[in-house]
Parts: sequence; C-alpha cells; structure tokens
Amino acid sequence: MPTVDKIRNLAIIAHIDHGKTTLIDSIFRYARVFRENARVAERMMDNNELERERGITIRSKHCSFHWGEYLINIIDTPGHADFSGEVERVLSMVDSVLLLVDANEGPMPQTRYVLQLALRLGLRPIVIVNKVDRPQARPSDALEKTFDLFLELGATEDQADFPVLYGSGLAGWLTADSKCEPVEGMEDLFQTIIKHVPAPNCNQDGPFQMQISTLAWNEYVGQIGCGRVLQGRLKEGDGFTRIATRWLDAGDRKAGWEVLGKSSERADHLWETRGLTRADVDEITAGDIVWIAGPREIQIGDTFCAPELEDSPLPPLEIEEPTVSLSFLVNSGPFAGQEGKAATLRQIKDRLEKELHVNVALRVEDVGRADGVKVSGRGELHLSILIEEMRREGFELCVSRPEAILRRDADGQLLEPIEQLVIEVPEEYQGIVIERLAKRKAEFQNMENTGTGIVRLLFDIPTRGLIGYRNDFLTDTRGLGILASRFTGYGAWRGPIALRNRGAVVSNETGAATGYQIESLQERSTLFVEPMEKVYSGQIVGENSRPEDLPCNPTKKKALTNHRSVSKDHSVALNVPRTFSLEQALEWIGPDELVEVTPKSIRLRKATLCPDQRKKEQRSQATAMVG
Repeated sequence: MPTVDKIRNLAIIAHIDHGKTTLIDSIFRYARVFRENARVAERMMDNNELERERGITIRSKHCSFHWGEYLINIIDTPGHADFSGEVERVLSMVDSVLLLVDANEGPMPQTRYVLQLALRLGLRPIVIVNKVDRPQARPSDALEKTFDLFLELGATEDQADFPVLYGSGLAGWLTADSKCEPVEGMEDLFQTIIKHVPAPNCNQDGPFQMQISTLAWNEYVGQIGCGRVLQGRLKEGDGFTRIATRWLDAGDRKAGWEVLGKSSERADHLWETRGLTRADVDEITAGDIVWIAGPREIQIGDTFCAPELEDSPLPPLEIEEPTVSLSFLVNSGPFAGQEGKAATLRQIKDRLEKELHVNVALRVEDVGRADGVKVSGRGELHLSILIEEMRREGFELCVSRPEAILRRDADGQLLEPIEQLVIEVPEEYQGIVIERLAKRKAEFQNMENTGTGIVRLLFDIPTRGLIGYRNDFLTDTRGLGILASRFTGYGAWRGPIALRNRGAVVSNETGAATGYQIESLQERSTLFVEPMEKVYSGQIVGENSRPEDLPCNPTKKKALTNHRSVSKDHSVALNVPRTFSLEQALEWIGPDELVEVTPKSIRLRKATLCPDQRKKEQRSQATAMVG
C-alpha cells in the first residue's frame, strides 16, 4: 500500500460524447493494466448493457492503476445532464479533475455545470483539448472559450492558471505541446497528474473518518458504501459510528443541516478498487477510495467515524432535487401477462425500492393510487433508463407522460424548472428552430456563427417546453442538428404551452389489424401498426392528420362475395409503420394517454380504454370548464 503522498485521486468530467470513457481505455492500455494477450472490450468502463448500446455513461465508476510508485485513482463520470447527480457526489472524493473539451465544439452546457461544481469545491482542473486530429478541430478556439468560461464562473487565479494537454483519446496520445503534433503514448498526462494533482490532505495515524459518496447493492452483503478515507485506518471487523445527516431545506442550503441519528456499526467487508475490480482487503487507510459493507442502511453523505469523532459529523453532500416526474402504473391492458410477468403494485414498489439503494437522484412517492406510484428524476432520459432496465428484467407496466415538478416561492408565486438550451444547426434551419422554440416559451439569449456553416443558438426554456420537442427538432433539421440542455434553476411560470397538435387514431375493437383497413386509414393518418399485429380497444394505432382523435376499427375485413370485381387483382401498397423508442413514446403521448411497456413491445394507449367512458369523461371536463 503506497503512502499518502504517493496517491493521486481525480475524476474525468466533460459534456456527453467528448471522449471521457475512450480516454480511460487509452490510459489503461498505456499503463499496461492488463496482460498483453488479454481480451479487453472497447469502452471497458461502460460495463452496463444499456451503456454499451447507447454509447453513454450512466453511472460513475471507479478504477485505479499504478504508475511507478504512484497509485492513481480515476473516476469516470456521466456526461449527460440527466445523470449529473452522479458527478456532484464523486467530486467530494477527489483532489483534481481532468476537464475534457472537444476541439471542435468547445465548452458545452454540461461542461459549464461540471466545471462550476469543481471550482466551487476548490479543485484545480487539468484541461485536455480532445479530438485535435479531427478535420474541423479548432483547438486554440476551444481553449480560449474554456479560459473565458473559467473567468465567467469566478475561478481563482490559481484555478485559471491550469495546465493544458492536447491530443486524441481514441488514438491514444496526449501532449503538452500546443502545436498538437502527434506523439506516442500518455507520458505527458501521467507526468502532469503527478506534478499538478495534490496528494490527499489527510492523516493516516488519526482517528478513523470517511464520508459516503456512492452507493452499491449486493444481494448477499446488502448495502455497500464508497468514499474516500479522510483520516485514520479501519480493519475488517472493527467497530465504528454511523452518523446520518440531512439538509433542513433541500432547496436552500443556507437553512443549515441536522443530525438524523447515530448508530454503532461493524465493518463486515472491506474492498479497494484495483484496475476495474474490487479486491478484498483486511485494512483501509487514509487517502484511498474504498468500499465498505456492514451497516444495514447506508445513505449518501453518511459519516463513518471512530467513536471519539461522533460529535463532529461532516455536513451532508449536496444532491440537486428531481425536476421531472411520471406515474408507474400496473398494466391494466387486455394483453397483460402475455409477453412478460404482469407486475402487481407491490412488485413494482419492491423493484423501485431496490433502485433507491443505488440511484439517489430518484424519488418515489405514494400518492394514494391503488394502481401506481409517482416517480421523479432528473430528466426524461434518467427515468426512461430505469423503465428500460425494468422492461429487460421481465416487468410489464404502464407509464404516464413526463411532467415538470412545480413549486412555489415564499410569496406564493408559481415556479417551474428552467434549462439552458444550446443548439447547433446548419444556417438554413435556424428560422424553423427559433419559431418552434418560441411557441414552447423559450427565450432567445445569444447566437454565434462558427464560420463553418453551423450556427450555435442559446435559449432559456422551461423543462416542460423540452418534453416532446427532440423528435420535432430532428425532423426540422433533417437529423443534422445537435441539441443539449442543462438544468439551471427555478424561474417564474411562463404560461401554458400548446401540446401535440395532432390527434390519435384509437382502436375501438380488439383483434388483428388487417391490411384492408390499414390501406384506408393511412390516407389520413400515420399508422403505428402493421397487418396481423394484435391490437385492443383503446390502443393508439396511429397519429391523425388533424387535431382531434379519430376512432377506428383496424380489424375490419373485406367483405367476401360471389361477384367478380374489376379491382380483384388490385395490389395494396402499405406504408411502413412508424415505430417508437421508449423515449420517443414518452414524448409523444398526451396527458390522457399512457405508454404500455413489455419485454417485447412498446404500445401507446388511452388511460381509459372504454370508448363510452372516455366520452363521459370528456363531457364532464367540458362541463367543468364552462362552469
């Protein structure tokens, strides 16, 4: 075990797709963490099936390697704004960060957010201008914008005097030379880390103390906590005190915090991360990032300490509150249980309770419904990932349209979450983008012409204004636009926003859809089903070309007669049905509609399946509005 002065703890932070996980692959190859003949997967830190499919990092992961006599701990963090809660916690375990900036795009919304967190904690970043080998790379412009961002965020003189490296994480080289000439390997990176990242400021001989920053769960040992040992040592089997704390007001840190309780615990299992795996150890020491199991319950921000320090608990870690919520409901459709296991409300609650052990940005609220619960998260993607995981585990359930979480200030004014939206589009599409966003209550802030035919637009927009917009954006820009957003805070309610301007085509019968009926329906709608696909009454089978809903019978068959017809051999030309991903389905549905999720299918349906009951509800709503 190296001494404290030979330990370096740092995290990699950046906007999504700027190359964090790919850079770690190159670091591991150059550090020779694996054997020469070992088979190592690409993006080895993305060990989750969904992460590999989507090409994004969902959860923070810890890895380590030795370089000479130094132990370097690196934490890979998510780049998507919906998982920024993972970044907030892990920065408390490190002494510096590697800030990756794309040489073409420069700083993006999530770059600003993660950098702001690092500067607030007093960390001095190392800036890496990545992807300098790309044809459109502008490393000098990217570095200049990054420096301006440091100053804008109030960086100190020491923080603004950051070391800079240039290179390509994919090609596996980094250099301190501003000419960006390719070199071999990562030697400059390792030397920069050893020189500029401070050793942990801790005392190995003092009383034991650590704070939990990350959670994990194991069916055999239960809850597992991860954090950096701030001082002292702890051996397996030793006792310690667990102190639980919380903020008095989740929205106002100035209100202070309080101690919820103290308990005497024992260290049943201890681990250190070596490479990509956890290794059992008999003792943990100050400076290292470790895993510990023993307490039955562990929460983010808990202080584990020797009994003599139980009167000096550490303050809770800051975790931003969720901004979007939806309902998880029992699948009440007629096809329930045919493609997966029909989950009861108790089973859904048990699965969500298990998720709460590791996903601390998630909130589950029982609102008194007999068929479901309210689930809140940081964004649509955050919640859709959970739904997709449950789907792959065999669950069947229905989910409602995402809604922004509103609150009121001290004066009773209604507030809603606001996001900063950055859009990059070809110049010819900027008009339609600005027009669309204006209808969604977005406020135009700035426009920058990059000189390459691409325009960068900056908006402030309510979170609810982004719900359902991503698909329209891709259509309006012919798939050539880039959209990124981040939550910036709560602002005044900006008024109602017009929802989907096209109605749904709703089946009134249960059975198999026929090509004969689909041919007639596709003349005035875009269909979501194909011939011989089973549908049920209340299922949405298409999108109407007009604002109102269109009831139909997609199972109708052509009448058979003994008469010959001139059009007997007429060929039927059917359009390819429109298919939805889970995120697209959540964006498309309206307030009175649900997404039915099964292991094999994603169906859209009305919340009330019976057509007569839907008519009664519509009449009662119209009467209430008139009254």
